[in-house]
Amino acid sequence: MMKTNKNIGKYQKYPVFKYADRTWPDKEQEVAPMFCSVDLRDGNQALPNPMGIEAKMKFFRMLVDMGFKEIEIGFPSASDTEYNFLRRLIEENRIPEDVKVQVLVQAREHLIAKTFEALEGAHSAVVHVYNSTSTAQREMVFKKSKEEIKAIAVEGAKLLQKYAAKYPETDFTFEYSPESFTGTEMDYALDVVQAVIDTWQPTPDHKAIINLPATVEMTTPNVFADEVEWFCNNLNNRESVLISLHTHNDRGTGVAATELGILAGADRVEGTLFGNGERTGNLDILTMAMNLYSQGIEPGLHMEDINRVIETYETCTGMTVHDRHPYAGKLVYTAFSGSHQDAIRKGLQAYKEREEKVWDVPYLPIDPADIGRMYEPIIRINSQSGKGGVAYILESDYGYQCPKAMHPEISFHVQKEADRLSRELTNQEIFDIFNKTFVNVVEPNELVHFSYAYDDQENGHMSVKASVKINGVNKQVAGEGNGPVSAFFNAIAPMLEGTYELVNYNEHALSETATAEAAAYIQLKNQDGVLHYGVGKDSNIDNASIRAIMSALNGFDH
Repeated sequence: MMKTNKNIGKYQKYPVFKYADRTWPDKEQEVAPMFCSVDLRDGNQALPNPMGIEAKMKFFRMLVDMGFKEIEIGFPSASDTEYNFLRRLIEENRIPEDVKVQVLVQAREHLIAKTFEALEGAHSAVVHVYNSTSTAQREMVFKKSKEEIKAIAVEGAKLLQKYAAKYPETDFTFEYSPESFTGTEMDYALDVVQAVIDTWQPTPDHKAIINLPATVEMTTPNVFADEVEWFCNNLNNRESVLISLHTHNDRGTGVAATELGILAGADRVEGTLFGNGERTGNLDILTMAMNLYSQGIEPGLHMEDINRVIETYETCTGMTVHDRHPYAGKLVYTAFSGSHQDAIRKGLQAYKEREEKVWDVPYLPIDPADIGRMYEPIIRINSQSGKGGVAYILESDYGYQCPKAMHPEISFHVQKEADRLSRELTNQEIFDIFNKTFVNVVEPNELVHFSYAYDDQENGHMSVKASVKINGVNKQVAGEGNGPVSAFFNAIAPMLEGTYELVNYNEHALSETATAEAAAYIQLKNQDGVLHYGVGKDSNIDNASIRAIMSALNGFDH
């Protein structure tokens, strides 16, 4: 087979870890994992301009308001900014009693000592120690043997115990990460982690956290899930350990890997809002939480005001949320496709009419209102849009329930204008086109005055008299019929050039108030078979109907 990429030979397939006893494919997620935000550490270090203390304070408050109970606030031993930030949180009593701050530190004694010093006075904290265990890091970076790397991990574990004992007023939880877990031989990763667990001797009442980082995403999510399940099943004292996941997104499957890892037995996940992090980013916690929400699973995070979250995130980080970002992007609840627009309109109407309020609307996995979004931006109209979207806007924003047969005619005029402007049209522009083209149109034919009287009210027979302008010329007309529409149509027909047939008639009130105006829709067909709709609007439904006839007649001249 001929190679099409000349450099393909320098890459090789990641060794697939095969676990024949896997059970995760048959499991379903029923509860949310524990969520730990690492925005203020992983996310912050990946920013072109890292946050200062005030920005961090604002971001921390938002995370607390969202319901995070574990928040990694930084690397206090590595930066004065992060050290001082932690001290402010503690000294100003900014950490709620039910929230644990988490700090990261390498397995080195002087860094560990400073970390515990920074935590003095905290009511509870997670101290997260790590060292890299991967084959590549051992051989290329540290040039150390497996035993030497494991010794670093064990020594770090002992140092956490030593310094925690100096601050008995704080409830410490220990966390260990074999950094680059996905690049480490599974049996060796287990060996190192087991040595750390044996050092700490956690209990079911006071668990340790073992974090399994996909520091670089190297393979498909199913392989990562196999690794996690194998690890969970082979770790001694598993009941005393919380297995945590920390996925990155190098292959674009960070969320999927985490979701499968939870099925495989993990209890906890670390990630960032909108996935901000090194390279292609971390697990996007918001996406994962909203995925749970969309399945009826309580995520434990408050996302009712997604706009506030976005505003705070963008202000503090200087980053922007992509328009197509899952759940949060500006365009994710829009539909440019005409078939999508029509399906959404019908789905929303069906939801309103459904007694059991179970959300099931085409193309909308959640109700945008649940996260503080409005329905107005759902339908966006451009030159590629279909008739359903235009009809939805006219009905939802302006109250016009246009007959389905009228939708193509309206859409033609809207698309024509969008094509001329080469841009999307606003709802107001759409309404202006509709109003100008169809509603109470007075050129070249205009209703000046109209009156009627019943000749036989029981049978609805009546006579009408009207003053009209036909092609700008004043005319007096009179006619009879079964109702005002047919009587007026019979009166005006002799004044017109050519013959017309009344094809469709619809009417409704534009609102539910006693003083509401009425809208009438008339479709006429001429001798050549051409069809046009006209719309009349008036406080009197009979007058509205007559105006609709005149508007439809004027459509043949457009």
